[in-house]
Amino acid sequence: MYKPYLVTALSALLLSGIVPDEKKPHANKPITTSVDKPVKLNDYREDIITLFNNESQEGQSYIYDKELYELRCDTLPQVKFWRSIMHLPKDSALLCYSHQRSVLHKVHLKSWNSLSDAQKLVYRDSLRYQHCLADSERILLVEGKSFFYDFDKAYPSLHRGIDDFIANDVDPWYAQAILLIESPNKLQKSNVGAYGPFQLMKGVAQLFGLKVNKKIDERADFDRSAYASSSLLKKICIPQVRQMLDTLHVCYNETDLWFRLLVMHVYHAGAGNVRAALETIKPTEGNFALIQTLWHTQAKAFKTASQNYSQLTIAAMLEMNAKLKLEGIPEPIKN
Repeated sequence: MYKPYLVTALSALLLSGIVPDEKKPHANKPITTSVDKPVKLNDYREDIITLFNNESQEGQSYIYDKELYELRCDTLPQVKFWRSIMHLPKDSALLCYSHQRSVLHKVHLKSWNSLSDAQKLVYRDSLRYQHCLADSERILLVEGKSFFYDFDKAYPSLHRGIDDFIANDVDPWYAQAILLIESPNKLQKSNVGAYGPFQLMKGVAQLFGLKVNKKIDERADFDRSAYASSSLLKKICIPQVRQMLDTLHVCYNETDLWFRLLVMHVYHAGAGNVRAALETIKPTEGNFALIQTLWHTQAKAFKTASQNYSQLTIAAMLEMNAKLKLEGIPEPIKN
């Protein structure tokens, strides 16, 4: 997640009057509005199907979001690009047109790195000429990430994450999305210090009761990390998105794909940066087109990595579906 997120998290908690602690909330605790009127809980199992696990010989919960196909997300050039990157070995890279992430050429990194800066400029210019692109268009080099996006390793943890999020009264769609894109291959620390299966910053983890010190780091504990991640979503990310959209007078359904992806952007970049992006866009309605507009919007620290985050989320969801041979199924059997 974005490094300054702790400042946003602390500010949001102070404004909301919420005091974090180590106790997990009751799964059936009612949600209330600012005037304490009960709000009907969402049916968090709406998108859950049960798949048979050959190793455990038991059923395993899995999120199948058919809206990914209804919106034809699998046909989008940005999503296709990231799916290609997820299959590409780390010794290779793709040169792409930055605006749509359309692939222009595949290169071997060793050969590319042997070129001088001047030769690389000439190579990029030749691609612009070949594809009729303006001289000002950026051509990016993106390295293969198949070593990172190991969905076979990520899959066994999805069922557990889904259950943990439901226990904390949080939409389990987020559990699966985060597990598939944050550290799907192994526990590792990011370059800004985020750690654990849900990639939590130290301060955020401590804010929600996790112990992080020289002797112990509970971010490595799956269930504790899931609790902190779901609490962050429940107490900060989702309420912040509601507030932004209410301010803009944009209607929303919290189980719509675009709303969930907007929450994921807040989880990654922080509410302040997403708010700045929305203020730049000034949307009048909530739909998937809003997310696509964010892919081309820069504001404050909401830049390339932030733009890519929901693209990666969609790509990872589709890749996992494909691995499980669920791709293209219109409506699987639910629980």
